[in-house]
Amino acid sequence: MRLLIALMFFGTIINYIDRQVLSLLKPTIEQAYGWGDAEFAHFASVSQLSAALALVFVGWLIDRFGVKWAYGAAVAVWSLAGMAHAFAANVTQFVTARAVLVAAESVNTPAAVKSAAQFLPMKLRSMAVGIVNTAPNIGNIVAPLTVVPFAVAYGWQAAFLVTGALGFIWLVFWIVGTRHLHPIARAAGTEQARPAIGEALSDRKTWAIAGAKAITDMFWWFFTFWLPDLFHKVFNLSQEQLIGPTALAFTLAAIGALCGGSLFPLLLSRGMSVNAARKTAMLLFALVILPIPLALSAASPWTAAALIGLGLFAHQGFSTNIFGFAADAVPATRVATVMAIGAIAGNLAGFGIQETTGQLLKNGYGYQPLFFGAAAAYLLALGWIHLLVPRIVAEDELV
Repeated sequence: MRLLIALMFFGTIINYIDRQVLSLLKPTIEQAYGWGDAEFAHFASVSQLSAALALVFVGWLIDRFGVKWAYGAAVAVWSLAGMAHAFAANVTQFVTARAVLVAAESVNTPAAVKSAAQFLPMKLRSMAVGIVNTAPNIGNIVAPLTVVPFAVAYGWQAAFLVTGALGFIWLVFWIVGTRHLHPIARAAGTEQARPAIGEALSDRKTWAIAGAKAITDMFWWFFTFWLPDLFHKVFNLSQEQLIGPTALAFTLAAIGALCGGSLFPLLLSRGMSVNAARKTAMLLFALVILPIPLALSAASPWTAAALIGLGLFAHQGFSTNIFGFAADAVPATRVATVMAIGAIAGNLAGFGIQETTGQLLKNGYGYQPLFFGAAAAYLLALGWIHLLVPRIVAEDELV
């Protein structure tokens, strides 16, 4: 069990390092090719659209063929696509490499939640999802601390080649480490079970998860792609100076994922029902993000990073509880399908927010509307979940 969690944790770190290379090296690549905000907004929006299109098939593939095969194949594909960026000479080639990379990387979250539902008991599931959900933030911390200095020393192409190669090192450990994994009793037989897509689409839990992901993920994708640029534009930080504030923001996000994973079992141990514990945890995180608009009027980039980091802390805590809700309450035979549907919704919303960001910046409105939207989004998402699923019941409670 620990080995599985570790493999998913490090696989997700690599996933997010590969995602971040392009945005971190934005100033260098802009200078090399004469691109601007409009081109990079298109990179971001095409990424979200590509992920959404891929996710139409991702959930079915994972539920049909199993986590072991699907996740290993995805890492190999996204690693090759990451390396291909080094050889791209124009916008079309960059977009193609980016689209393939993000499409393959979209396997990550459905595979992680499927693994938790299939191989872990409920008492470990939420904490495991929380640990894995810290990995995107660790990746977003490690990336600026390593990619930028490496690119300065050896060139931006080398940064894409080296980060892409990390996936193949991980793949060896994945093949060896998952040979003897077997599903727990709750999920017995699901490696070969055919996913019930029709049942997923008719289940209110599916749409509760999809709606919450759409409402909240758009702001996660916004911050993940635009945060370095925000520090550059709003606080006039150089590519090297923005490393520290960016790392601080994502460090707080990582702590939020851990808190999200530990708060739910803590509330359960205090006598709360699954429903009350899950929704109370979500409510607390939704309240934490409310001050985030103050970041834009902060006196220093470090204060801004702390406020944004508090918002990312809240996002990851809330997101971990969405994943936990899915892993507990959705039958294991279709949990990857449901998470893929949720991820499609999140990526389509991300596509919209990336294009909107480009237009807001182009027309002089800045980042302020996006920060106010982020402040309100999580209370709205919780209201949506409660409307569709007034009482969350874990599958384990039905055994």
